[in-house]
Amino acid sequence: MELLLPHPSNSTPLTVLGFLDRAASVYGDCPSILHTADTVHTWSETHNRCLRIASALTSSSLGINRGQVVSVVGPNVPSVYELQFAVPMSGAVLNNINPRLDAHALSVLLRHSESKLVFVDHHSISLVLEAVSFLGKDKKPHLVLLNDDEADDSSSATDFLDTYEGIMKKGDSRFKWIRPQTEWQSMVLNYTSGTTSAPKGVVLSHRAIFMLTVSSLLDWSLPNRPVYLWTLPMFHANGWGYTWGTAAVGATNVCTRRVDAPTIYDLIDRHHVTHMCAAPMVLNMLTNYPSRKPLENRVQVMTAGAPPPAAIISRAESLGFNVGHGYGLTETGGPVVSCAWKREWDHLDPLEKARLKSRQGVRTIGLADVDVRDRITGKSVEHDGVSVGEIVLKGGSVMLGYYKDPEGTAACMREDGWFYTGDVGVIHKDGYLELKDRSKDVIICGGENISSAEVETVLYTNPVVKEAAVVAKPDKMWGETPCAFVSLKYDNNGDGSVTEREIREFCKTKLPKYMVPRKVIFQEELPKTSTGKIQKFLLRQMAKSLP
Repeated sequence: MELLLPHPSNSTPLTVLGFLDRAASVYGDCPSILHTADTVHTWSETHNRCLRIASALTSSSLGINRGQVVSVVGPNVPSVYELQFAVPMSGAVLNNINPRLDAHALSVLLRHSESKLVFVDHHSISLVLEAVSFLGKDKKPHLVLLNDDEADDSSSATDFLDTYEGIMKKGDSRFKWIRPQTEWQSMVLNYTSGTTSAPKGVVLSHRAIFMLTVSSLLDWSLPNRPVYLWTLPMFHANGWGYTWGTAAVGATNVCTRRVDAPTIYDLIDRHHVTHMCAAPMVLNMLTNYPSRKPLENRVQVMTAGAPPPAAIISRAESLGFNVGHGYGLTETGGPVVSCAWKREWDHLDPLEKARLKSRQGVRTIGLADVDVRDRITGKSVEHDGVSVGEIVLKGGSVMLGYYKDPEGTAACMREDGWFYTGDVGVIHKDGYLELKDRSKDVIICGGENISSAEVETVLYTNPVVKEAAVVAKPDKMWGETPCAFVSLKYDNNGDGSVTEREIREFCKTKLPKYMVPRKVIFQEELPKTSTGKIQKFLLRQMAKSLP
């Protein structure tokens, strides 16, 4: 057959931004965003508002040009959701920033990204002003105030030249949003959480976001018009793509500033929530809430971000949550591997179901391939559930690279065509992937490799344990030994008293002797990032100082 060449009619660049146009046509009068009692928008209104903001960004007064970075510092509120569309619709590159960073860390990201404009939630005014003060006068971005559910005017707000609603009034709802010239054009700049190293700027293209989002919708079988609760931060990999995905299916987005058990249970009941995403830490919080009770209607939950212990999955499902499990990185835009469920597993007991669900699974349809490679030979490991190697990925949703970091990009995106994740895992006989650890979290004790995640899984089966993390403690004889940090469920154990010996004896019944923690440290709460990952680098520092 002769080779036929592409034509403009069949080679329009892939982008998720068109989802909003379609939502306005198909779901125009349906609710798009719920927040406070005073904030209820339809998809027609959301479409209109996003176009006006995009128009305002390109106006002469703000002057944002194609390819320039626009940052957003805020929680899960309506304006932050709208900006996931509005910023790239203006041709700019969207950069969501964690509002829980300190001023110095925030200034580092603003300087590195060369952000031209920052949208700032009114609760983060003082933080951003302090961060901007560290920048040179010629480096200071334009600041725009987000005033969702603002109770009163802040005196600091006088430092802002514009407000979100103010610039929206100047925008044009007939604005023709700026389509990407190529689907490889940069759409978002997301910074890694920096739990194991300094944050890196991950650049994702329109193509990558489209592949990730469509793949996620199909993998989760998201129906038309679900009610989606925003318990996952939008600044965390753009809410794993669901900021755009919810528009594709006309979902009702339930926004909330607070992510605590009472708020989540209240919103689920009040709005009849059907779907939500949550880090394992949030699931753990919901299952340990003293006033918890079974849900009236089953809620679909997608969890990722850290390996969820089977015990947490089992407890969540007993309350009425149907837990799905995915695996991905900031560098892939969100989950690209998921634990696809098989009907033959339906008859298994709850604990065995939870154990299977705690595995990361198989590639989603948008990912071309996933493998586990021996770190020495570079060959694929045996599919035996035991042979350990580094998880590697390839596919359309993998990042373009790290911003201003060609060496870092080359280190993980290698000439063999794979993206090397730095995560350690195994592949089981049925082809399902299981994450064992971050490469930096593997403990080498007397020549034996110990997966900290395996020890943590055992600790979570103890009914008195609320949270657990295991790190390496330097040892003169063994090199490293496992050290466990544990917080307890005080409501289930009287005054919460339990001894180090009792925890160690419990582990001895379920683990080989060399994997049993030599030291157990009790803490009221373990340190976590805002996305729910336990900050093991802080625990490692503490372990080094222990006698």
